[in-house]
Amino acid sequence: MQLAQILDVGAVKTITSCTSKKRLFHDLGELSEVCYGLDASQVIDALQDRENLGPTGVGQGIALPHARLNGVSEVKGIFLRLEKPLDFDAVDRQPVDLVFALLAPQNAGVDHLKALALVSRTLRDTSICAKLRANGDQATLHTILTEVHSSQAA
Repeated sequence: MQLAQILDVGAVKTITSCTSKKRLFHDLGELSEVCYGLDASQVIDALQDRENLGPTGVGQGIALPHARLNGVSEVKGIFLRLEKPLDFDAVDRQPVDLVFALLAPQNAGVDHLKALALVSRTLRDTSICAKLRANGDQATLHTILTEVHSSQAA
């Protein structure tokens, strides 16, 4: 599995102002509807339900919200770069500015876990995060994310 398989270029965006986790989930839901034809309210509810189990802020300014949904045929990703970091109840108590959400079929099983591991591995690389934080262009952000794994696999 590669990030290019789960992340559409249209599902990458820089957000200039986001005031809460709830607003962030709304942005993710709206983008999932536009890019993947998913029901925004279902996505918002699923992300919030998962977040209620425990925060998905993994530290170092990164959050990996994720959910399993009916109506999703394969794992899909959405990446948001926040210009103004947001309090996310992350494990290190640092605000979040890089958000990679994963939406998976209800019965995704191992594919959901593989995608989560791939995203986590990618965003653990501090040089990749620095490049993501230094760029606001949608196509550039997509390229940074999707070329990483391809070059590492070669």
